[in-house]
Order: sequence, then C-alpha cells, then structure tokens
Amino acid sequence: MLPVARWMMRGAPYAAAGAAVSTAIPWLFWLGAAVAALYTLRHGLAPALPVIIAAAVPAGWWWTQGDIIPLASVLLVVLMAVVLRARLRWSESLIAGTLVAAAMIQLEIFLPPGGAGPVLEQLRQGSPDIAAMLSELSRQGMDTERLAGLLISGVTALIVLLAAVGCLALARSWQAGLYNPGGFREEFHALRLAPRELAVLVVLGVLGAVLALPALGMLVWVPLLVAGIALVHGFIGLKGMNGLWLVAFYMLLITTWPMILIVLLTAFIDTFVDFRGRLARSP
Repeated sequence: MLPVARWMMRGAPYAAAGAAVSTAIPWLFWLGAAVAALYTLRHGLAPALPVIIAAAVPAGWWWTQGDIIPLASVLLVVLMAVVLRARLRWSESLIAGTLVAAAMIQLEIFLPPGGAGPVLEQLRQGSPDIAAMLSELSRQGMDTERLAGLLISGVTALIVLLAAVGCLALARSWQAGLYNPGGFREEFHALRLAPRELAVLVVLGVLGAVLALPALGMLVWVPLLVAGIALVHGFIGLKGMNGLWLVAFYMLLITTWPMILIVLLTAFIDTFVDFRGRLARSP
C-alpha cells in the first residue's frame, strides 16, 4: 500500500480525495483515518485540516445512519497523531487516546439511538434464559438498562480505540516507508511504558473506581497491552526469530484470555526491568 500512500502525499487535494473516498466506503473507514493520520504526522494539525475534514464528513454521514465508529476512529487517530508528532512517544499518545475514548463512554456517545432499552427488550424476547437473568438482576436492585448501556459503550469504545491504534501504526509505517525506511520498526520495537506513565494508568484506574467512572477501568489497560505487543515484536526482532512466531503469538492473543493477561503482566514487569535493553546489552 506504500505506492497508494505516496500518491496521496503528493499534496492535500490528493490526500483529501483519498480520505473522503475511503471513509465513504463501508468497512474502509480505517484507510481514510490512516490517511488523515499520515498527513497530520507529516505536516501538523493545521495543514492537515482539509484532509481531516474530508475524512470526517463522510464519517459524519455514517453517524447519521447509526454508525459512530468511523467518525470516532477518525477523530481519535488524529488526536493520537498530534500527540505522537509533538511528543515523539507512543506511550503518551496511547494514554491520550485512552482518556478521550473513556470520556466518550461517559458522555454516552456510543449508545445506540433510544439507549440500551430497545436492545434489552430484543434480548428478552429472543432468549428466555437472558430474560430470566435480567429479571433476577433487577430483583437484586441492579439497573440493567444502565449496565447494558455501559457494556455496549465499553465494547464499542474498545473497538474504536484499537482501530485508532491500528490506523496510527499504519500511518506511522507509511511515514517511515516514505521518508525514513526502517524507522517505524525501530520505534515500535522500543515502545515501553515509563514508570511514571504506568503510575498514571494506575491512578486513573483507581480514580475510576473511587469516583464511579467505570469507563476508565474498562480501557486503562489498553496502553499496557500495546506495550506488551511491542515487547514481543522487539524480542523476536532482537533474536532474529522467524515471523511465524508472530503469527502464532497473535493467534493466541486473539483466541485466549490467559495470553492477554500474560502480555499485560509481562509489559508491567518490563516497565521496571527493561527486557529488551538487557537482551541488547548481553553478549
């Protein structure tokens, strides 16, 4: 896809056209978001505004049709690109994206029209077991509609945040391929949370629990997960291992919850131990 990125980077009109067409096509919004992020990374926010608007307009139309994911992904990846361009730290960009995605949950942006009530009613009608479970939860004093709304918003926000991270990685790899070959691989392999950044995530999680802001707790682990994925990439790169190891790793990551917990724990430890640094210094 690098030739496509090269063509779009010939100027703002090319990038705007590519972003608009991509975002208007169903299930191709990620490409438009990546183009907007690429232009933002290369030229900054102000020069990239025409490209961002070109991507946001068709994404906004999808919002009017009931799909908020394209527009939220475009806006989130642009924000993360701005932070990454200014700070040159993936970790800070990930934390910023997590905070904004959590704010979107609290603002109920991801709730379907009419709230979670119609969804619950469909579930009750479609499954007697679910209807009985919801009735039992209601008898216990739980607000099932609020719980369902939080679950819907949390899952949607997680999809949007992961999509934005993927689009940002794609845009950064395009930027490296066009202007700094090999730069993205080196940058991503070195991604690691600093102790103060890990402390920020822990504080955010605690505040979410204390202040009854569950959105923070639902997403605060995502930067740590990305850092763990980068650790695996860096370890395999340093060892010169076959790329099939990455395929196996992603298969396990997608299909098994214990693998996700292992990656999170390893990334947590790596914050203080720096496995890649020790491996690079070893003979």
